[in-house]
Amino acid sequence: MERIVNLCRTKRSDQGTRGILFSGDFFCHTIELPWRDNKRGISSIPSGEYNVKIRISPRYGKIYHVKKVPNRTYILMHSGNWAGDKAKGYKSNVAGCILLGLKRGLLANQWAILNSRLAVKRFMKHLEMEPFTLKILENF
Repeated sequence: MERIVNLCRTKRSDQGTRGILFSGDFFCHTIELPWRDNKRGISSIPSGEYNVKIRISPRYGKIYHVKKVPNRTYILMHSGNWAGDKAKGYKSNVAGCILLGLKRGLLANQWAILNSRLAVKRFMKHLEMEPFTLKILENF
């Protein structure tokens, strides 16, 4: 049986794109970069369906990798706090990836997700590190 994980984006600003990720009884918060026409390093990825598999990252170890994103490479689902537009003075821990967190809030007066490492660990355990299809939906 194919595993499906849904990411429902709920709010977007220069501070990032917030969402909820859910699969079965698991859910967590997400934050991605603002939409900047899918430009590398400064934009979230387009909504749609993607195959996701485990990858060994030099920085994050075993981590999920979103495959075949148009005109993009190495889109990972990892830990971090911020995903703001650096050109507008906001902090960011990503260059296009999806950050997971158990809570969301403000850090340094900017949208952030919290308890991120634990969220990633629980997500990987929930999916048993098996591949899945990620469905990204816009709900603004």
